[in-house]
Amino acid sequence: MARYTGPVCRLCRREGVKLYLKGEKCYTDKCPVVRRAYPPGQHGQGRRKLSEYGVHLREKQKARRVYGVLEGQFRGYFERAAKRRGRTGDVLLQYLERRLDNVVYRLGLAASRAQARQLVRHNHFEVNGRRVNIPSFLVKPGDVVAVRERSRNKPFFKQFAPNASRMVPAWLESHPEELRGTVLRLPTREEIDAPVQEQLIVELYSR
Repeated sequence: MARYTGPVCRLCRREGVKLYLKGEKCYTDKCPVVRRAYPPGQHGQGRRKLSEYGVHLREKQKARRVYGVLEGQFRGYFERAAKRRGRTGDVLLQYLERRLDNVVYRLGLAASRAQARQLVRHNHFEVNGRRVNIPSFLVKPGDVVAVRERSRNKPFFKQFAPNASRMVPAWLESHPEELRGTVLRLPTREEIDAPVQEQLIVELYSR
């Protein structure tokens, strides 16, 4: 499967906001978004005025990069959200938040979504007692996400310490000492801290 393998801090600089793709580095003064607050590239410090389409496109790209999904996947989530009741933008973000790799990240069991995705792919997690190695697996209320018993002796999890600078959202219940968490309910828009304006994404796909 195609995936971005370049420097992720470059993506944050391109969008002009912290996307928290690098884990602990994003919470320090070494974050490139703080040190070089302009887009990357030769003309990054030049002034550019985006068209209306460009503003909508950048918002969609920002959301894709936050959650680490490909264009086809993102379009699929939007089409599913458009068929559901409620505000399409809110439902779209709910789908993205319900991804297993995102839930692992939100529970503080990984430093970044990219790391969470790798841990899930390597069979380190289970949902309701059953092994799941698909990062895009959608959790639902009542699901229990936990590190598999056989993986708890791995050095990564034996040295695990929850990230104190990242709060677990209210729609999840975390038990870091047991390396597990529970999905209490679906998230509301106010509980999703992704730095995106979802209405712009809806307008882009509705053109």
